[in-house]
Parts: sequence; C-alpha cells; structure tokens
Amino acid sequence: MRLITLTLLATWPLAALASDPSIDPETGLATWQAETRGIQVRLTQISPDQIRGFYLARGFSPEATERYARECVFMTVVRNIGDTPIRHRLADWRYLHAGQAHAIRGKTEWERLWQKQGVAEPARIAFNWAQFPATQTFAPGDWNQGMTTYSVPRGGQFDLRFVWRTLKGINAGGKTYSGTLEQVRCADETS
Repeated sequence: MRLITLTLLATWPLAALASDPSIDPETGLATWQAETRGIQVRLTQISPDQIRGFYLARGFSPEATERYARECVFMTVVRNIGDTPIRHRLADWRYLHAGQAHAIRGKTEWERLWQKQGVAEPARIAFNWAQFPATQTFAPGDWNQGMTTYSVPRGGQFDLRFVWRTLKGINAGGKTYSGTLEQVRCADETS
C-alpha cells in the first residue's frame, strides 16, 4: 500500500506551491498559504506552550497534554474561494517528511489514544471540536478551521499535499485536485 501511495503522490500535479511564510510580528509564529483552483489552504504554527495552555484549561492531564504538545501542531484553515462547491477528506491528504509520505492522524485515532490514557469525556469532546474536520463540503465563500498534527520533530520541515474535489450539485461529479505547501516548518519549543 505504501508503494501505491508514493506512486500516486509522485503523479499529482504540484499546484499551488507556497511562497515564503508570513511571520506574525507579535508571536514570531509562521503561516504558509496556498491558493489554487478555488481553494485556499493556510497553516499557522501553534507553539507547544499554546497547546499546553489550551488543553490543560480543558481538563487534560499534564501527561496527556504533553503527549499532544510533542506533535507538530498547526491551525489549519480551508476556504472555498471559487464559484463551485468543493469537498475535502483529510484521509486523502499526505505530508512528506524525510522522504516518506504519511497520513494525517485523524480524530478517531486521537480518540482511541485519549481513551487509552483515561482522558475524561468532557476533555475529549473539547479536543474533538478543536480539530480540523475529517471531511466537509464547502459552498462558495464557506471556510472552516481546526488543528491538524504532524509527527515531525520540533523545528523540522515537511511538505503538505492537500486534496479536494469540485462538486457538480451537492454530492456528485466534479474533479479531484491537489496542491502543495512546501517546506512548512514546525514551531520549536521556544516559539
């Protein structure tokens, strides 16, 4: 299966290569953005301390919070900037790190981990609501945001290949497209 995935990734058009990131002058955190074929995808670094503060305040134990803070976490925003409905499935997105393509860990995988670690249900619900949706249909002008995570070391880099489908009507037809954000960098511990 991995060979098939890598072959598919190699054949995708490299639409929407990102330019240099913009840096927030107050926080020092970076944002990468791409726009192509009616979609805008933006990743903004979230620092480990921001993660710690957010999840400790929602009832996560220090151990569970630290487990999540070890991930490379981004605020992910997707906008439909075109004139036709689009749909994304996070399961179709891949990030490339150290020459390997990886699937993004979804809500279901995190839920299993949090249950195994004994995270209370109210904290798990808060976590679930903060994550980027696994799938969503966007009418023209619609957008949404949430957290996505990447198993990349602090300060490490990866490329993100995002995939979406244009729709004819609300549920059918259309074409599948992909774009790439290149050299996205994880926040380091001091961000």
